Amino acid sequence: MVREASLARGRPAEVHVEEATHWQAVAAVDRAIVFGFHSRHLGLVVPNDLVAEYVRRHPEKLAGFACLDPAEPDCLDEMHRAFEVLRLRGLKLAPLYQNYHPMDDRMQPVYTYCEDRGIPVLIHQGTTFARRAPLKYARPMQLEDVALAYPGLRMVIAHLGHPWIDETLVLIRKHPFLYADISALYYRPWQFYNALVSAVEYGVTGKLLFGSDFPFATPADSIAGLRNVNLVAGNGGLPRVPEEVLQGILERDTFKLLGLS
Repeated sequence: MVREASLARGRPAEVHVEEATHWQAVAAVDRAIVFGFHSRHLGLVVPNDLVAEYVRRHPEKLAGFACLDPAEPDCLDEMHRAFEVLRLRGLKLAPLYQNYHPMDDRMQPVYTYCEDRGIPVLIHQGTTFARRAPLKYARPMQLEDVALAYPGLRMVIAHLGHPWIDETLVLIRKHPFLYADISALYYRPWQFYNALVSAVEYGVTGKLLFGSDFPFATPADSIAGLRNVNLVAGNGGLPRVPEEVLQGILERDTFKLLGLS
């Protein structure tokens, strides 16, 4: 997967990151959500304990999210441990990396648990560089069934669900507790610009959250990419993304919206 990530980015990908490196990177933001990754399908595991221990040392700034994989036989036990013992604050899911449909039967008790307890879910619905991750589970529209079945569940669609960005925009417009983040989009300036213009036209910019896609990009790089998004428009008469929209994304209280304050 590291090799595939390097090919996708056009340069070596760094995925093994020391805590000190992350702590230095988040100096650019007031608060940060931290999560690891758990995929039996791809053979990648970052223990929830590692995340919990790191954020415990910086409670004023960091909120830890657990990652659960329904392919693990102890998934529900780990869910209780992650939230009731480790005191993690949210949940990270990645159906295409973990090889399941978002409405898989194994996920229903997880959604119920999170909805009942106000635990927000950050979910990767969008493309990937990983060859063994099935794109059939990646379409953002598959989350509509989840949103309808669990109307009080707060969900954030990572990376605006690219390249199915308009699917994401109509979903977050329609469902009150669906949001999206803009991480990993400034790498593709034309796509990023069009995504934000579409968000303005759909009237959903208030539901866009800032994200960095660390370690592939730092918060500082992502902030600069957002501030420079209108460079694509140039002087050719294309519409500009209003400055108040860009500033709103940077200043939005994500913790408050997700019930983490």
